[in-house]
Amino acid sequence: MPGTNLTREEAQERARLLTVDAYEIDLDLSGAQEGGSYRSVTTVRFDSAEAGAESFIDLVAPAVHEVVLNGEALDVAAVFRDARIALADLREGANELKVVADCSYTNTGEGLHRFVDPVDEQAYLYTQFEVPDARRVFASFEQPDLKATFQFTVKAPAGWTVISNSPTPEPTDDVWTFEPTPRISTYITALIVGPYHSVHSSYEKDGQTVPLGIYCRPSLAEYLDAEDIFAVTRQGFAWFQEKFDYAYPFAKYDQLFVPEFNAGAMENAGAVTIRDQYVFRSKVTDAAYEVRAETILHELAHMWFGDLVTMEWWNDLWLNESFATYTSIACQAYAEGSKWPHSWTTFANSMKTWAYRQDQLPSTHPIMADIRDLDDVLVNFDGITYAKGASVLKQLVAYVGMDAFFQGVQAYFKAHAFGNTRLSDLLGALEETSGRDLKTWSKAWLETAGINILRPEIETDAEGRVTSFTVLQEAPALPAGAKGEPTLRPHRIAIGAYDLDENGKLVRTDRIELDVDGERTTVPFPEGKARPAVILLNDDDLSYAKVRLDEESLRVVTEHLGDFTESLPRALCWASAWDMTRDGELATRDYLSLVLSGIGKESDIGVVQSLHRQVKLALDLYAAPQTREAALNQWTDATLAHLRAAEPGSDHQLAWARAFAATARNPQQLDLLRSLLDGAEAIEGLTVDTELRWAFVQRLAAVGLLDEEEIAAEYERDKTAAGERHAASARAAQPSEEAKAQAWASVVESDKLPNSLQEAVISGFVQTDQRELLAPYTEKFFAAVKEVWDSRSHEMAQQVAVGLYPSLQVSQETLDATDAWLASAEPSAALRRLMSESRAGVERALKAQAADAAAATA
Repeated sequence: MPGTNLTREEAQERARLLTVDAYEIDLDLSGAQEGGSYRSVTTVRFDSAEAGAESFIDLVAPAVHEVVLNGEALDVAAVFRDARIALADLREGANELKVVADCSYTNTGEGLHRFVDPVDEQAYLYTQFEVPDARRVFASFEQPDLKATFQFTVKAPAGWTVISNSPTPEPTDDVWTFEPTPRISTYITALIVGPYHSVHSSYEKDGQTVPLGIYCRPSLAEYLDAEDIFAVTRQGFAWFQEKFDYAYPFAKYDQLFVPEFNAGAMENAGAVTIRDQYVFRSKVTDAAYEVRAETILHELAHMWFGDLVTMEWWNDLWLNESFATYTSIACQAYAEGSKWPHSWTTFANSMKTWAYRQDQLPSTHPIMADIRDLDDVLVNFDGITYAKGASVLKQLVAYVGMDAFFQGVQAYFKAHAFGNTRLSDLLGALEETSGRDLKTWSKAWLETAGINILRPEIETDAEGRVTSFTVLQEAPALPAGAKGEPTLRPHRIAIGAYDLDENGKLVRTDRIELDVDGERTTVPFPEGKARPAVILLNDDDLSYAKVRLDEESLRVVTEHLGDFTESLPRALCWASAWDMTRDGELATRDYLSLVLSGIGKESDIGVVQSLHRQVKLALDLYAAPQTREAALNQWTDATLAHLRAAEPGSDHQLAWARAFAATARNPQQLDLLRSLLDGAEAIEGLTVDTELRWAFVQRLAAVGLLDEEEIAAEYERDKTAAGERHAASARAAQPSEEAKAQAWASVVESDKLPNSLQEAVISGFVQTDQRELLAPYTEKFFAAVKEVWDSRSHEMAQQVAVGLYPSLQVSQETLDATDAWLASAEPSAALRRLMSESRAGVERALKAQAADAAAATA
């Protein structure tokens, strides 16, 4: 939409000119059950540094009825255009603006989202304002450094509840009047409105009492494990307040599980919204509980880092997200009584693989990205902003020491409470407490793009004793199209020496921690000591780098990867093998053999599930086409064997059931899926509950063994919002031209689907076994994607641009079609970035397929 894209220069000028004091926002949501639009009245008081100055306030609204500046009614038609209201002839000092508008409910997960639950047919509302969507609900100076207080008054339907950043008041005649908030940014204000179910408790320690609330729709209430969520929350409160030495800064803490949420969660001050898929309707593995706990702790950490102290502009978005990610995982790893002390294993095997992938795309960028405008930041919630940034913070902690790190953080919170900062403010505090000069470190790590590779160079004498040990560092060329130059960085790493014990287990016998800098770093290995069986660089995962094994270590690891006694070194070796597969250094067939030889010994369920996803991805995209089906058959046979061998009722059994369902292919396997679904056959300990049923249904539909009538019958069994999504996916997955045409039309040729159903249809449409059926949609995609991008909201357009890109058509023709489109379509910078990233995936798959084909003929 023209005019909605705020530039950094415009924001800087507005912040120079204006100081915002307070908002009073009055919303009439009494017609929310029927939908449509609602009345929004905003009164904002602000100061101008200059008399007669001009500025603007942001508003996305179908109709503006009244604009009154300092008591004077302005001509709406003259001042409201392209999502901005022009403000001219401001007074020096105090100004007051009143805006009366009609605003729209959305079904895109942006602004004020409205959802109707098919179970009770009640509407449920929630806001999502990051990055620039508070302006969809009230007139606002939409940038993070113009903080103010916010006082909401909301009229809601009788019997509904209204939750906001301030404690929930008692309503009068269905009108809820909240106390003003502390000074916060527009993007973390929130309203959650509807007949929500709630459970309440408190966090109490040393005389402090913080009211806690958990909310969800009544149709999910039976599945809400509130005590487990409260337990994780209290653990976070205790650990963060100790480490930050700053009391929780808001009056209460509510967590609201809301429908059709685009992200994992959002750190609204005192009113965190979380996707309600985290209310588990069916059995899930412990890995799912661990991920949910990390999300809970991540958002809680934001109450200090992001909400109390907020970035000045979006180029420091990484610091918000990376800090919350690092501290949430550290809390899981180190907090007393934590259920997940192995959380760094999960981080190494999931978050960091995301970062490594992102950092090898043509869109790679420095952690501290150059954010020119809102379009830039909207596509920057990526693996560098979250996972690489958190990895580098972990490196920073190793570099300055954990005690000095948190002492610096404590000083930072005290100095900048309820204010805005830049990265230099945090680094300055850390320099004070650590005595380290961080300017050079910051330049190398935060202001450059790309990834380093660390390799060991080991020499031994005739008796097998180590005579020299060097760490070699490389800085590979950045991907074509990426900005910047390769950079060698300083790394604080640990090196682990592992030997096989009498039981055949790989145990660490030595650990060396040192700084690696430049192309060659000599390692002080104990003189005269025999070479260990495995030498693992970056043991304990302190730094961010691709790590390679020397020839002898690789041989031992290939035979004994599952025999490490600790989960983290296993995860590091699994991640290295996956990275080598993606880089074409390890053939897909060899990666499959490695996984099949070691996964049976892998105890960490999160790692097991990551391996399931990675193997399936490798076989679908990286395997040579002529050997793919044989490899898929080998993998599918293994999933069924592990399913039958797993301990009844265990997490591993459930994970293998899902892996089998994702790949079952021959008639006997598909008959088993059908029999498990119908109850004609059972596997001891495996409960085919609601979500597992849908996993079986999806696969059976995708191979043409379930028709529309049977899918409809499954939906009747589970007539819920989740059931509606699953049924939509199953319909789109059917292997017929008619099913594909209907799915395509519903997503591309119409914009009526809400965000969650659009996402479900796209995921069903793209089936890896249906390449030929999907091939005609390559041309249709390139013909349609720009119009979709230009006409829809960011979230909805990105789903289409990324989800329907022909990534399964791994060919030079797809690359050529993408290049032709990029040359002729004149896309926005954000769309160009997404298309370039998708193209890079096809290019990588082509190279990996060539490597796999070469290995097959070797």
